[in-house]
Amino acid sequence: MKHHALPSVDGVMTADQVAETCTAIAAVQRPNGDIPWSAGNHTDPWNMVEAAMALDVGNRFTEAARAYEWLAAIQRPDGAFHAYYLDGEIKEHWLDTNVTSYVAVGVWHHYRCTGDTAFLEAFFPMVERAIDFALASQNPTGEIDWDADPHRTDGRGALLTGSSSIYKSVRCALACAERLGQERPDWELSVGLLAIAINHRPERFLDKGRWAMDWYYPILGGALRGEAAHARLASRWQDFVVEGRGVKCVADQPWVTAAETCEAVMALDAVGASDSAHKLFEWAQFLRSRDGSYWTGANFEGEHWDLEGELFPVEQPTWNSAAVVLAANALGGTGPTCGLFRGEGLPAGLTPEELIDAGVRIEAERRLARP
Repeated sequence: MKHHALPSVDGVMTADQVAETCTAIAAVQRPNGDIPWSAGNHTDPWNMVEAAMALDVGNRFTEAARAYEWLAAIQRPDGAFHAYYLDGEIKEHWLDTNVTSYVAVGVWHHYRCTGDTAFLEAFFPMVERAIDFALASQNPTGEIDWDADPHRTDGRGALLTGSSSIYKSVRCALACAERLGQERPDWELSVGLLAIAINHRPERFLDKGRWAMDWYYPILGGALRGEAAHARLASRWQDFVVEGRGVKCVADQPWVTAAETCEAVMALDAVGASDSAHKLFEWAQFLRSRDGSYWTGANFEGEHWDLEGELFPVEQPTWNSAAVVLAANALGGTGPTCGLFRGEGLPAGLTPEELIDAGVRIEAERRLARP
């Protein structure tokens, strides 16, 4: 398999430092392919896929493929994954549609990195089952319930972050199908309905507005673009961004995290806000550890930062470091996946004009429904 030049971000992160971070992730992987949060900790499939994607950026194709082999081995017959595993045993039983569907992003990413058609053919059935499982929880109004347990009552509904991530997953699944000469018009319809919900039906989602992910995920997932995306980023910049440090996990808590910062970097890059993306990425480097991994985040108060005393939690999760690698790839990569979160190589989906037309129709329906 052809190796690609590792990404580097001028003045911020070198290719050697990217390789060091990938090595830190690989050091946690178990012989069976499982990549837990940290040594001895639990695994969740979404974050594990993120870690495997970082390994592929670092040209660690064998380790990444082993991760997908482990996921295929634990997938339920109905296509779902449980939320958390510990040493291969189920730790948390709930079935999260976003956690399940994200394997499509990872499989497409691995194929793009390696060009390995045999891998794509072998793992497309896993992708197909996962996407079908997630879309079975789609509502007629487009949004997708986050938990597929029909008996859940507390917290039941759709999450904007989760649905936005599933939008990316379905587009990657469609790309896989297209490359294998298969058609899934039902997925195309579902992803169109999902885009309409994300863009025009905010009332259909649970209120999670204090979380930064709900702020930028419609953009990171690819459903929101153009002027609307820039307006969304500007509208809550002051709520979430801490000058010189990065992005807070939640608006009302003094906690900046590497993952949220680097995901916001990719969202900014996706809509061409390059200067802001580079600035945030540079700020995130204060969380880099000596071995190349990244601390989860740090608390702060006013202008006072005491890094050693304020780290919280004191851990370096694999997915956290992976987010940094993927952001570096978006900003400074030249390989086949550097534009993944810009939507490069993915089916186009609804055009901005079609989304606007859908929004006009939905507003007209609302007016007619008002007493």
